[in-house]
Amino acid sequence: MKRFLVLIAIAACAALPALALRAANWRLGPVVDTAIFGVAILAAGFLLSWGAEAAERHIAQGLILAAVALITVLPEYAVDMYYAFQAGQAGPESPYVHYAAANMTGANRLLVGVAWPLLALLHWLKDRHRAIELTNDNAIEVSFLLLASLYAFVILFKGSITLFDFTMLVAIYGGYVWRVRNVRKSENPDGEDEPGPAAALNELPHRTQWIVMAGLGLAACGIILWSAEPFAEALIEAGRAFGINEFLLIQWLAPLASEAPAVSIAVLFVLKGRAAGGLITMISDKINQWTLLVGMLPLAMTVGARGATALPLDARQIEEFFLTASQSLFGVALLMRLRFSLLSATALALLFLIQVSLAYYFRNEEIRTIATLSGLAWVYLALASVLFIWNGRRLLEIIRFTLGSSTAAANPKTSNPARGER
Repeated sequence: MKRFLVLIAIAACAALPALALRAANWRLGPVVDTAIFGVAILAAGFLLSWGAEAAERHIAQGLILAAVALITVLPEYAVDMYYAFQAGQAGPESPYVHYAAANMTGANRLLVGVAWPLLALLHWLKDRHRAIELTNDNAIEVSFLLLASLYAFVILFKGSITLFDFTMLVAIYGGYVWRVRNVRKSENPDGEDEPGPAAALNELPHRTQWIVMAGLGLAACGIILWSAEPFAEALIEAGRAFGINEFLLIQWLAPLASEAPAVSIAVLFVLKGRAAGGLITMISDKINQWTLLVGMLPLAMTVGARGATALPLDARQIEEFFLTASQSLFGVALLMRLRFSLLSATALALLFLIQVSLAYYFRNEEIRTIATLSGLAWVYLALASVLFIWNGRRLLEIIRFTLGSSTAAANPKTSNPARGER
C-alpha cells in the first residue's frame, strides 16, 4: 500500500504543472507546453488504468465492462474528440479534419504494430515461450475485431464517417459487450494478485476500494479534460515551429502519450506470467477504438458544427484508413489459431517499422506518400487473405463459437484465465 501511495503522489506531482498553467492561462512555448500537458495526460491515464484494473475484478455486467473499457482509453478519446469538435466548428475543409483522422489511425496502428509485438517479445524473453496461447472464450474478441475491421471497408468505400456509421459501430461494440457479459471470469490460477497498484487496491475493504477507484477516476477525468485542449494545440504549434510534419506528429506522438498507461498494464500482466491476459486487454482496446473511437468522430463534429455532419476522407485519409483496416485484418488473421506467435509479432513489427519509415521519408511528397500507403495496405490485405484461406476451417469454428455454438474453437483449452486476468 505504501508503494501505491507513492505512485499516486508521483502521478499527482506530474499533473500539477499542467493544472497550474491552465488555471493561470500561461503558456511557456509549444514544446514545453506539449511536454507538460502530455505528461499530465500520461499521469491521468495511469490513474485511470490502476482504478480500472482493480475494478474489473468485481465486474460481472456488460454495461460496467463497457464503461471500464471506455474509461481506460479516455486519454485517447479526449484528444481525438477535441480535434473532431474543432473540425466541426471550422468546417470540413479545416486541417482539424486531418488531425482527427491522423490521431485515430495512428492510435489503432500503434496498438497492433507495436503493443501486440511488444507483449509477445516480453513473453519470450521472460518465459522462453514462442507464442501467447489464448482460449476458446477469446474467440469472441477475435470475431468482433474481425467484424469491426470488415465494417471499416464499408466506411472506406463511402469515403466518409457518418452518423450512420456511429450507430453501426456502437451496435457492434454493444454486441461484443452483450456476448461477453456471461463469460465466466476465473481467478488467476496461480493465485497471484493483480499486477501493480491494482494489487494494493484489492487489499482494501470492499467499500473503500470503490471509494478509492471512484476518486482516481474523477481526478483523472478532470486532469484529462483540463489538459486535452492545450496539449492538442501545443502539438500543432510545435510541429509548425520546428518544421515537423504536423500530420505525422499528431499521428504518432499523441497516441504514444495516451496509449502508454494501458500498454503498461498489459506489460505488467506479461511480467507476472499472465501474457494471455495482457494480449486480450490490448485486443479489447483495439475493438474499443476501432468501433467507439471511430464512430464518435462524426458525433463530435456534429456537436461542433451544431448540425448533422460527417467526417470526410480525402485521398490521403482514404489510404490511411485503408492501411489501418488492412493491418487490422492481418492482425485478426494471425489470431485465427487462438495463439500469437513470436513469428507473427515479428511480421507485424517489421511491417509497422516499414510503414513509419516510408511515411517519414516521403513526408513532403503527398503523391508518393499516398502511393506508399496504398502499396503497404495491399501487402497487408494479401497476407491476410492467404491466412484466412489457409485457416478457413478455424475461422468458421471461431464464428460458430462466438454465435453461441457448443463447437469448440481452434484451441483445445476451454477455460478462460485470460478474461479473469484483465
